[in-house]
Amino acid sequence: MNIDLQRAIDRYVGVPLCAAASLVTRLLGRRAAQRPLRAIVVILLSEMGSLVLAQPMFALLRARYPEASVHVMLFGKNRQILDLMGTVPPGNVITIDDRSLAGLARTLGEAIRQVRRLRPDAVIDCELFARISSLLAWASGAPLHAGFHRHTQEGLYRGSFISRPVLYNPYRHLSFQFLTLARALESETHPLDKESLDQRELQAPRPMFAPGEAEAFFTRLLGDFPRISERRLALVYPSGGILPIRAWPEASWRAVIVGLLADGYVVAIIGLPADKALGESLAGAVGEADCIDLTGYTRSLRELVVLLGYAALLVTNDGGPAQFSALTGVPTVALFGPETPLLYGPLGDHASCLHLTLACSPCLTAYNHRNSPCDGDNQCLRRITPEQVLSEARVVVSRSGVAG
Repeated sequence: MNIDLQRAIDRYVGVPLCAAASLVTRLLGRRAAQRPLRAIVVILLSEMGSLVLAQPMFALLRARYPEASVHVMLFGKNRQILDLMGTVPPGNVITIDDRSLAGLARTLGEAIRQVRRLRPDAVIDCELFARISSLLAWASGAPLHAGFHRHTQEGLYRGSFISRPVLYNPYRHLSFQFLTLARALESETHPLDKESLDQRELQAPRPMFAPGEAEAFFTRLLGDFPRISERRLALVYPSGGILPIRAWPEASWRAVIVGLLADGYVVAIIGLPADKALGESLAGAVGEADCIDLTGYTRSLRELVVLLGYAALLVTNDGGPAQFSALTGVPTVALFGPETPLLYGPLGDHASCLHLTLACSPCLTAYNHRNSPCDGDNQCLRRITPEQVLSEARVVVSRSGVAG
């Protein structure tokens, strides 16, 4: 579904519905919370990368509530990454179809019915921008509802019915904020989490593949591109996805690819089928047999993660591959500009994030629904030079101990 349509629905439909739900809650109250917690529902709809960043939160829930069943509600397109990490049993996943407005309307009601049948004791709403998730949490009937709340800040109105309102902190890594949501279920402080930061809590799990799954992909990959088996493989992800402002200029990518080829890598351009024109353009401009266009080649997210695990290096715009790199530990250089690694940097010490702190950066935030005022001249990225990226790539590879 078009992102501008999503924003419009969220604003013009979501705000009055949140106000109405707040009034109903004030008049009728909510059922009393039970201890111990038996069923917890986590709502994390929209971002594949955020599912990786939320893994420390899921680990905390399992440790703190070992007897509780944990369920996840998300958009169906993101289920692959959840299953890959083995976050919850497959039967504990509730999916919503957001590919079209009709699909959304059709599946929302069934998702609400599934949640209400669980009679959850707690719902954790991990969304920053969307009011739909706040409304879904309210509709669940759970007595404990942890979610981000504006408190004394402007923006982020998501209703006054959130029973455990958590302060959104734009200066704190998102993984820590997800941990705050889990801690808020039993916190007695105000705001609801005054814990110190401990980087040891931020660990991503290793992916879980079916027997022979990775081998089958490698057989196909090396059969189609035998030269990959002969040298180190560097992957580059040049697309900005649904937010083109996150993309580094094509000319800069071309220069980095040429530099990586000179360093002895076979370079593969990765991306979705929608990125095929960009992949073909880059590969054609480089004009070397060792530069391969793999946009659209991986048939699933699972295959992409297998590919990341095989590679010696990943250079990527801010986006899904940057987060998925934490699942394999591939040495990674991630380019940030419109958004900040302070909030969205990949988990782990395998990655280096390049980010220029210009006066206008970051410009994509929870407060503007990731709708940047930038005119398209994203100097926050354009001023990062190919030489800087190549230098940082050599550093992260050397640090990882990968043979050069």
